[in-house]
Amino acid sequence: MSSRALALIRDSDDNPLWRAAGLLLRPLHLGLAFPSILYVAAMIVFLFRPPDLFSFYADRIAFGILVFFVALRTMALRDKLPFFAGLSLPMLSLMALAVFRALREPFDAQTWSIIASKFIVPFALFHLAVLIFRGASQRRHFEIFVIFALAYLVFIAIAFLADARSLIFPRFILDESLGFHVDRARGPFLQAVANGVSLNILGILVIALSQKRKTVVRLLWLVLPLAVLATMTRAVWISFAVSTIVLGFRLVERRLRAVCALLAVASLLLGLAIGLGNHSLKTALWDRTGERGPVDARLAVYDAGWAMFQERPFTGWAAGGMYAELARRMEGYHLRTFYVHNTYLALLVEFGVPGLALYGILFFNLFRLSWHGPLGESGPVASLRKVWPILLSVYLFNAFFVDMAYQFVIGLVFTVAGMLCASEESVA
Repeated sequence: MSSRALALIRDSDDNPLWRAAGLLLRPLHLGLAFPSILYVAAMIVFLFRPPDLFSFYADRIAFGILVFFVALRTMALRDKLPFFAGLSLPMLSLMALAVFRALREPFDAQTWSIIASKFIVPFALFHLAVLIFRGASQRRHFEIFVIFALAYLVFIAIAFLADARSLIFPRFILDESLGFHVDRARGPFLQAVANGVSLNILGILVIALSQKRKTVVRLLWLVLPLAVLATMTRAVWISFAVSTIVLGFRLVERRLRAVCALLAVASLLLGLAIGLGNHSLKTALWDRTGERGPVDARLAVYDAGWAMFQERPFTGWAAGGMYAELARRMEGYHLRTFYVHNTYLALLVEFGVPGLALYGILFFNLFRLSWHGPLGESGPVASLRKVWPILLSVYLFNAFFVDMAYQFVIGLVFTVAGMLCASEESVA
């Protein structure tokens, strides 16, 4: 290199304009170099999406930044856009159905927010995960996120169970004017079923992903049953109990004995907490177990939703008028909001038979990801493939009792699906 060129470099280093440009471009460099950290950051925003109007679009901003940087990185590397016919086409079709129906109605922010959470964001996250989580270091970032997310949700749930309200953060979780189930551990989702499903799925993921942090995993699983109990939701209790037993048999080896031992200790602690704890806790559990009011209300909603489906079995109801019509048919019930409370029935009511058929095809192909992994696959991805049917079953079982419109929960499922597809693509 000539002396003149070296002098120009030294001059540029001393130039404040070049320094300012370097500082401005540093975030761009970091975003392109570490897309997995951006992905995890977006998931954190999804977890803590504030319900207040001022920060309503925080998750959309985080999602847009993630898409921008991954798209820029893909173009710079001249990478091929991932496409899996069995998964991409059903997701794209459901998204197109939802968007087309919404465009026919007057603009409604809530309708578009639900469409984004249920269809647009999961579609994008799946394909972004395929592009991002191809190496061990990227998967390690996701593993750390899963551990911290589970630890946080467990801590918040147990704090609620122990009535330590001062320890619960963010404070909007305690706001009775927001969300549902203010008398249960509902976490930042403001809904007990979503919180319970997240606890269950994250518990499965930490066992599969954490190959070296065994002590942390055991400590989390030791208190996880208490956190699940705090949701006071029967569907969550059932899915957690069954999935834990199946998980032990699925992950044979020495992990089976470890899980069983942890559950035995956790059950003992749980029994002591109920037997020796205050009378109000024991009463709340027994009341919740025998409560019939929510069941009767759900059955009435199911009857109204099924009648709506029978009237329009192939075309469905418009997105804007669907909930108004459901409320009209539920005149005898004084509920704050009217939802179908069943993912499959909601698909039938809104999109008719074609919507549920596409959903069935999508999840059939998602289950297939556990059947044909690459030869010689090992490590966290192989463990993920083993527990994948259990994770999907937890999601689908709880979908019978709630309309799965929770961005974080759906994002977790499709992120793992993308990681499994990324592993297959890297071997191909």
